[in-house]
Amino acid sequence: MTHDKGCCGSVCQCFFEYATPKILVIRSKKVGTVNRVIQAVIIAYVIGYVCILKRGYQDTDSVISSVTTKVKGIALTNTSDLGLRVWDVADYVIPPQEESSFFVLTNLIITPNQTQSRCPEEIVVRMTLSVVQVPSLNSNCSSDSDCTPGLKDVRGNGVQTGKCVNYSDSVKTCEVLAWCPLEVDRDPPNPPMLADAENFTALIKNNIRYPKFNFNKRNILPHINKTYLTHCIFNATTDPDCPIFSLKYIVSTAQEDFQTMAVHGGVMGIQIRWDCDLDMPANWCKPRYTFRRLDNKDPENNVAPGYNFRFAKYYKTANDVEIRTLIKGFGIRFDVMVFGKAGKFSIVPMLLNIGAGLALLGLVTIVCDWVVLTFMKKRHQYKAEKFSYVDDFGLLSEAAE
Repeated sequence: MTHDKGCCGSVCQCFFEYATPKILVIRSKKVGTVNRVIQAVIIAYVIGYVCILKRGYQDTDSVISSVTTKVKGIALTNTSDLGLRVWDVADYVIPPQEESSFFVLTNLIITPNQTQSRCPEEIVVRMTLSVVQVPSLNSNCSSDSDCTPGLKDVRGNGVQTGKCVNYSDSVKTCEVLAWCPLEVDRDPPNPPMLADAENFTALIKNNIRYPKFNFNKRNILPHINKTYLTHCIFNATTDPDCPIFSLKYIVSTAQEDFQTMAVHGGVMGIQIRWDCDLDMPANWCKPRYTFRRLDNKDPENNVAPGYNFRFAKYYKTANDVEIRTLIKGFGIRFDVMVFGKAGKFSIVPMLLNIGAGLALLGLVTIVCDWVVLTFMKKRHQYKAEKFSYVDDFGLLSEAAE
């Protein structure tokens, strides 16, 4: 019972205590050095890092951007399927416009003169270094009973008619209704058919806005005129303001070889960064360009490399028969990515950062007290001087006497 009363008394005593700061001046070179060093570090952090390096006195805003592109260039090919042919921008930029990106055709596999007709099913099986055409597992047959009319094999090329026909002298497959002759699927040509694509150029027009500061700008800077645009090509060293880029320069700057990449295709990233200090003149706000390859290029995992898709061009003969030329196109897609942040002086963030710095100075006293009361030889004397206990009720009784 007595123990319980003692605990309750201790709790009540702690509850009704009040602590007030007491100034204790310690004349010590060691403690004084620790005090000034920590103060200097905090002040250097607030002024050097927060205010100067990170511009803690500024309000910030993120960029809003729009991008349009225009590709130019001419390529010449001479193949057995197409003969001598000139390729212009309408042929190799597919589709004509994309959102913040553009695709340039660099290589292709052509299956010409396809018509809606019937032919033996087949499938392409890729071996280690070659491509072999063999019948699909679902299309092997020995008689019509092995074929199912209307069957659609997702890995096949058409709809089965129910007939078993000769695929070759020794093999039979199910007949399909499809675009015949079926696609010739093989490894893409090497070197690429449109090797001249490395000389193509792309004009990138980028408009940016920082709505908080009502600031607008574009990467075609005020000093750029039409005459300049007719002959300039971007170079980070000699011509960093030109908005026209050579495709070969983009790829080579990313440490890639254009001709190698053009065989199977790939994805390149064009990064535009707008970091603007709006306390400075507006002409100091300029874009910075960097380039890198975005798709995976792992030599140990080269399944389905590059970038490709299929499209067709349709015609009609004099007899009103629809035919098409099927193209499996390989190429490089260029994705334009815009990043940026702008800052401008504002009293609110400046006061907040200064207040945070002043609060950090309070740590100096805590650290110095810990050093004094833990490591100093006279720590017990310092503790006795630092902490004093006064009983308020005792003072009142003495005054009454």
